[in-house]
Amino acid sequence: MTSHYKTRTGLAKPLTGWRVLVPRGGPWGDHVAADLRAQGAQPIVAPMINFAPTDDAPALEAALARLAAGDFDWMTVTSATTVDVLSSHRAVVAPATRIAAVGETTAAALVAAGYRVDIVPSEDNSARGLLAEWEAATAGEVPLRILTLRSEIAKPLLTEGLRRIGHEVESVVAYRTIGVPVDQRVVADVAAGKVQALLVTSGSVAQQVQDQLGPIPESTVVACIGPRTAKDAAAIGLRVDVVADAPSAESLILALVHVAESR
Repeated sequence: MTSHYKTRTGLAKPLTGWRVLVPRGGPWGDHVAADLRAQGAQPIVAPMINFAPTDDAPALEAALARLAAGDFDWMTVTSATTVDVLSSHRAVVAPATRIAAVGETTAAALVAAGYRVDIVPSEDNSARGLLAEWEAATAGEVPLRILTLRSEIAKPLLTEGLRRIGHEVESVVAYRTIGVPVDQRVVADVAAGKVQALLVTSGSVAQQVQDQLGPIPESTVVACIGPRTAKDAAAIGLRVDVVADAPSAESLILALVHVAESR
């Protein structure tokens, strides 16, 4: 993957000397940290959000049992955190059940956790974008039995859209999002300008960055994984310096490389 990040000046490790905060742990965080190291950066993996059990755990457990039994034609996954929930439950997806991911970050998390991905929106990484590509990919397949997993605070846009086009949808709340306190040494380093960049991968992460680390020093690059995350960050007053061209970890790191080049 290193070759993807080669700069116009030919530097093999353009992020040498950069300390970069990675706000998610797990397989996704490990992969991003490895890719950052390949570019010369020193990653600081400091998970800022985690999931807490849903208030209706029996409903989730029942749905996952049916998922393993092959009762669903499709499962939709709308966040990397949902993948963490699947992994923690050691959820099994029946071979015939297809999986739709709302975006590249979620798709990468699924693959890293050992699951496959059958559909991911090529342009609009949102429930609306997934719904549009879904209709094209499954034309004539109505009704399908679909399991949609979502967070407690997520709007059921995908569920409503799937039902509107005639599918049988079981919508289950998979988790509640909670903030994770960052080590005070990291907080102090950010405040002192000793962290060159912060990665922001979701609106929930943006909120934690603002609450725990704000105000961010002007010298620190705040990099968002996509326009939707950037919009959420701006809405809560978090400064956004750069937005990845595509909603993927690779594009997010490339955005930092471009900033490093310009300096």
